[in-house]
Amino acid sequence: MINYNRFCLDNGLRILVHEDRSSPLVAMNILYDVGSKDEDPDKTGLAHLFEHLMFGGSLNIPEYDKSLQMVGGENNAFTNNDFTNYYLTIPSHNIETGFWLESDRMLELEFSRKNLDIQKNVVIEEFNQRYLNQPYGDTILKLRPLAYEVHPYRWPTIGMDISHIENTDLDQIRTFFFSHYAPNNAIIAFSGNITPDLALSLSRKWFGPIEKRSLKPREIPVEPEQKAERILTVEKEVPATAIYKVWHIGSRISPDFYTLDLITDLLAGGESGRFYTELVREKKLFSEINAYLTSDIDPGLIFVQGKLMKGIDIQQAEEGITRVIRGVQNGNGIKDEMEKVKNKFESSTVFANTSILNKAINLSFFELLGNPELINSEVEEYRKVNQEMVIEATRKNFVASNCSTLYYKSIREEK
Repeated sequence: MINYNRFCLDNGLRILVHEDRSSPLVAMNILYDVGSKDEDPDKTGLAHLFEHLMFGGSLNIPEYDKSLQMVGGENNAFTNNDFTNYYLTIPSHNIETGFWLESDRMLELEFSRKNLDIQKNVVIEEFNQRYLNQPYGDTILKLRPLAYEVHPYRWPTIGMDISHIENTDLDQIRTFFFSHYAPNNAIIAFSGNITPDLALSLSRKWFGPIEKRSLKPREIPVEPEQKAERILTVEKEVPATAIYKVWHIGSRISPDFYTLDLITDLLAGGESGRFYTELVREKKLFSEINAYLTSDIDPGLIFVQGKLMKGIDIQQAEEGITRVIRGVQNGNGIKDEMEKVKNKFESSTVFANTSILNKAINLSFFELLGNPELINSEVEEYRKVNQEMVIEATRKNFVASNCSTLYYKSIREEK
């Protein structure tokens, strides 16, 4: 059981504290409720750009990393569709340095042309290296707009087009910051060698004076039900032909989330998963194949993606995927496999929660979902899934009319 205290400052900042005296460190996680879904379609990539800008200096502190490293701290951050997350670990006796650093960049960044140009170049280089200059890198740029018509999940976190970042100016940056980065749009969670009283006292001291801000209203269009299969074929100079398939599912808090999570583990739980056993080891249709769900807060996707063995017909490979999924739909022999998957989920969750950083990140995220107690009940929710629930969810979601498919054909194989 992970015990925690929850507080809320007058300015709307939510605070969660888990005291763990076994560690000499404190993990401090700050989640801002802003992700790529909060961007305008003609100005995408700003949430991710801000992840970089937040380390470029704040109003009173020119060098975030240097100040933290001098007191033995480490930090990092990530951005996704739904939120932006910053975290640090620091010796407990130096924890106030973390409050000083994080409160100053919540107050205001150093909005300089120099810093903006530096971070824009970093993101542009990342876009080129990850999405344009490596095999299959542009897959997500093609697959998301195939699956989504109106919801902002139709572009990846890094943005729809690199020109959006190239054309970003300081006015857009200031507007985005003060519309989203605010105490009343943030959650801070602590785990480690810190008492709830000290965390609350220092939060009041450093974050309390920051006033609430007027947040940009979240007006996200609802994605209409997909009623017909969608297919896109591309041909490129890649090592092997690949198949990418996605199906729409419910939100992160939908009743069947844990059922679908278990289904992807049945399909692709390492070398014991059905995809690997049947399609890689036995039939030798794929060299690798995987399945996962996106865990988005709004209705998300299940992904199945695999690279074909040389000489395998793409239709034959796709029929293999369908056959394995149909086996789950029919409930063929899944009872014993489900128990193994549940045991694996429980052990990995318990192990992950031995980390103070993981606990701080999870507390923040579950608070965003509206239920921080999920940090203690996730295993129970996963274990509640039974065979009938798996069969029903598979039949409901894995249908052709709900599927978008990208055939990524290798020109190299055709020569």
